[in-house]
Amino acid sequence: MANQMDPRLDAFRAQAGDAAGVDAGLRAYMISIYNYMASGVLLTGIVALLVFSTPALNAVFFNEVGRPTILGWVAMLSPLAMILVMNFGINRLSESSLKAMFWAFAAVMGVSMSTIFVRYTGASVAQTFFITAATYGALSLYGYTTKRDLSAFGKFLFMGLIGLVIAMVANIFIGSSGFQLLINMAGVLVFAGLTAYDTQRLRDMYWDVAGSDFAGKAAVMGALTLYLNFINLFQFLLSFMGDRR
Repeated sequence: MANQMDPRLDAFRAQAGDAAGVDAGLRAYMISIYNYMASGVLLTGIVALLVFSTPALNAVFFNEVGRPTILGWVAMLSPLAMILVMNFGINRLSESSLKAMFWAFAAVMGVSMSTIFVRYTGASVAQTFFITAATYGALSLYGYTTKRDLSAFGKFLFMGLIGLVIAMVANIFIGSSGFQLLINMAGVLVFAGLTAYDTQRLRDMYWDVAGSDFAGKAAVMGALTLYLNFINLFQFLLSFMGDRR
């Protein structure tokens, strides 16, 4: 029988307690990221459905032929400005201000996302959303639990993202449906990879921010990253699976 008074057991208990504290802290940190991210997606969906289903509200952002009004353009372009402010002003912004900007970002994204209900049937939008959620959950779980270092894929995924943006801009002028199909396929692959990569990156980031005043801000920015991955994965999957009206 082990000697309970053995001082070596005290050292073991201290190490076990520290490990349990770290695990609990990491779990709480990741849960806060997922809570922000899921709440942002929910807010975007509510606003999108509200704008689409309320004629008076829809008329504020879109004219009779579905083109954006001045306020519509503001709503569609402001998310990019918000991302830049949040990224470059993270050290100056308070945690509460950063959270407010995240919610505002999710809300105005809903205005842009409302157009998917014009182009696709509600049933196909709902079906694609649940498929995206299941796929995203599996990829994020893999990124969180895998012992494989995914950092090597980061550069390739970033280059793929840049190439994807360039191809999308080019196809605005080319107008090729075949090229658009390739873009959609590449988009699914890029954002699927980014989901796993970013989840692991955010998990590992915990060790740098744990116990600091920056941890809350890091959680909000992490949620923004995962939110963008989810929305883009959903849109590219919808281009394959959505039934057009």
